Amino acid sequence: ERKIDLIDALSVTGLKTIQVASFVSPKRVPGWADADAVVAGFQPAPGVNYTALWLNEQGLERAIVAAGKDRPGRLALAGGISTTPSETFMRKNTNRGFTENEQVQRGQIAQYRKHGIPIKGASVMTAFGCNYEGEISAGRVVDAVDSLMRMAADEGVTLPLISLADTMGWATPLTIQRVVGAVRERWPGARIGLHFHDTRGLGLANVLAGLQMGVDTFDASVAGLDASCGQVPRHGQE
Repeated sequence: ERKIDLIDALSVTGLKTIQVASFVSPKRVPGWADADAVVAGFQPAPGVNYTALWLNEQGLERAIVAAGKDRPGRLALAGGISTTPSETFMRKNTNRGFTENEQVQRGQIAQYRKHGIPIKGASVMTAFGCNYEGEISAGRVVDAVDSLMRMAADEGVTLPLISLADTMGWATPLTIQRVVGAVRERWPGARIGLHFHDTRGLGLANVLAGLQMGVDTFDASVAGLDASCGQVPRHGQE
């Protein structure tokens, strides 16, 4: 109920896109076992695009059901493919390696086609560093993006956006310059987005570095907010 309250409160702030749920394994992420109920419960506001996250075909199928034809305006599905330079992180996060991940991503592209879901782009997780493998070089990020580009070309789809994610909070303004610069040098026409965390207090500094590199798309998150009283809960982050 509090997730729904927060979504409804955010819906009247002027935001145009809100990711409202994650259709992931309830065993691995118990906090999103209620994703279906959350999507069914919030009140869609005119002019707001509501989206969701999934990591595999099972999650996609749940999202498709949640966005059923009898729920106009409740959930807009937009697909994407993803990878990471850190195979250790991939195994920890999705329980698969690079080869298995490519199979999953190709399977998702087939599902997007089957259900008429547009592909919004591709994401590279741990693009600036990994708690398991340490620093991630710009070259490894370029290789990861290249694998997604080749996959998209094989499947006959285009990737409107390449999102580079600082999944574990390693990014600094300097590494952003290096990584974004390397990706842009390889694909000058690609639109680049950035996904940051404020783990080390560098979130806003990193956004500024991205803006200075010409990036115009950033993910933002809301956490630790109580929609009913506007205060941070005493018992920690929600």
